[in-house]
Amino acid sequence: MSNKVYTVHNEIREQLNAIAAGRIIILDGAMGSLIQSYHLTEEDFRGERFAGHPVNLLGCNDLLCLTRPELISRIHEEYLEAGADITKTCSFNATAVSLEHFGLEGFAYEISRAAAALARKAADRFSEPARPRFVAGSMGPTAKSGSLSPDINNPEKRAITWDELAAAYYDNARGLLDGGADILLVETIFDTLNAKAAIFAINKLLEERRLDIPLMLSATVASAAPGGGRILAGQTLGAFCVSVAHARPWALGLNCSFGAEALKNSVEELGALSARFGGSWLISAHPNAGLPNRLGAYDESPESMTLKMEPYFKEGLVNIAGGCCGTTPAHIAALAAAARRYPPREAARPALPGTRLSSLVDFTIEKGPCLIGERANAGENRKFLGYLHEENYDDALAEAAAMIDKGVSIIDVRVDDASLDGERAMRNFLNFIPQDPDLARTPLMIDSSRWSVIEAGLACVQGKCLVYSISLMEGPDEFLRRAGSIRSRGAAAVVTLFDERGPAPDYERKIEVAGRSWWLLRDLDFPARDIVVDAGAPEGIVEHDPRVPDFIRACAWIQDNCAGARVLGVLGGLSKPGPGFGGTEQVQKAITGVFLKRAVDSGLTLAVVNPASLIPWEDIDPTLRETVEDRFFNVAPA
Repeated sequence: MSNKVYTVHNEIREQLNAIAAGRIIILDGAMGSLIQSYHLTEEDFRGERFAGHPVNLLGCNDLLCLTRPELISRIHEEYLEAGADITKTCSFNATAVSLEHFGLEGFAYEISRAAAALARKAADRFSEPARPRFVAGSMGPTAKSGSLSPDINNPEKRAITWDELAAAYYDNARGLLDGGADILLVETIFDTLNAKAAIFAINKLLEERRLDIPLMLSATVASAAPGGGRILAGQTLGAFCVSVAHARPWALGLNCSFGAEALKNSVEELGALSARFGGSWLISAHPNAGLPNRLGAYDESPESMTLKMEPYFKEGLVNIAGGCCGTTPAHIAALAAAARRYPPREAARPALPGTRLSSLVDFTIEKGPCLIGERANAGENRKFLGYLHEENYDDALAEAAAMIDKGVSIIDVRVDDASLDGERAMRNFLNFIPQDPDLARTPLMIDSSRWSVIEAGLACVQGKCLVYSISLMEGPDEFLRRAGSIRSRGAAAVVTLFDERGPAPDYERKIEVAGRSWWLLRDLDFPARDIVVDAGAPEGIVEHDPRVPDFIRACAWIQDNCAGARVLGVLGGLSKPGPGFGGTEQVQKAITGVFLKRAVDSGLTLAVVNPASLIPWEDIDPTLRETVEDRFFNVAPA
């Protein structure tokens, strides 16, 4: 998927941006709180159409869009009359995943469409040329997590898969757009993997229809400590931002959680992250009306909540404000009145971002050497392969985690072996990673020669990964298809220097293939900083090997001519020294250390290596270093 922006519906985005430039936009409040105030019965939820439904339907608020549409319309109108610019649809649980609890999974599209149509009618009734009103299609997180196991004794188990989530969100979004939604709002995100599946489904739908619909993403934090908020699945807000930035959201925000006072630090942090990461998105907040009491009700008054929200406005923290659980039209009216007295948050100045990856935390690649550990590679480490065969994932994790203490910043995960079911092995190993705190905080490189294994891996990781690799070997169409797939799943891509003619063995061919690959990706609108070029480090080098300067020069060329891209080298295949040189392990490690230093000085950023196989430049004996340089690196270019 290209993520290109199309012209249809651009007028909505332009209207919203014009309003946001001048004032704080007001989002409405809780749908559920008002529904509860009507004290509906089972019969109210069923209506005539579902009178004989075999499952109890009390509490299925979304169904009211079909059985009590006049009530849902009335709630929208109350919020719009209170001053809301955007009204959210009654579709928070209108996915097949959530409706399955009520035996209504087959009605997901119909309910989503009806929810948007009711909100659309209400918004149109209140819209004026000077004060347009908008509809946000609400898409909730579901009650199932793609990242966390529902069984503490079965860490690789998941309650739901990426494919199931994406299919459910696709129908949800399709119904919302067909009903007239202006904006799609993925809210109360507690697991970024679920949100990435929603983004994937939305982008697929928008590209099929060639639409440009503003997207709002709003997470809920489970921890609001002064040191930084975290969502339930463990990610920091920084990691969350990196993981969803590929969606290019119109607005990024926080909702639900602990109430306005407790959420403020996290909203402030989110804005600071936006500025640091160069995010052009607006910042939104729609917190609860405090915390629920022992009966599950929310006691915070409109006046009290507004007093706690007013610092958001005074300090310029938000562009969009509204309410979540416990809020009513009275809360929104009070917020709207307060917000009118203050200007909106100023747009962040775009920063020149580094290459950003994430796990439970965010990680930025600026300069080399950033080491990628290869001990979780079944082709390079027979011990790791054995653990996979035995399904001994605890020891497999330990094998990978041991590299972190040795200076590795990224873990290469490759399970390719004819004796393994690659997709299953990749899924199970990645699903075990949350069990190890160090690995869970380390970004990954999903690595396979089989595309189905790469996709299986990406479907398991809530963070932003590297993918190794794509190339022009099968031609530009397949190259771009795979690049689009990587981008749509929120990952960065490693490009290897192969094309239809085979590998690029020398400097001239390396820069030819690198340049061609680069421009194809940029024409696809693939972000420059998410392109990593493997410059093709030589294997089996001998003394005075001309491939060494070819590689070094290629690193420099890529650095100078592919602005923003990173350069990678796989150093595990560097040779043992030639005859008469000794061939000791110390010499081999020195060769790798010198090679790494020379390459980094010429632009290499990332190196795939077993850290135990090299001696850092500064630790190599000067005499040995001089000898290694003379025999292996003082080579004139061909």
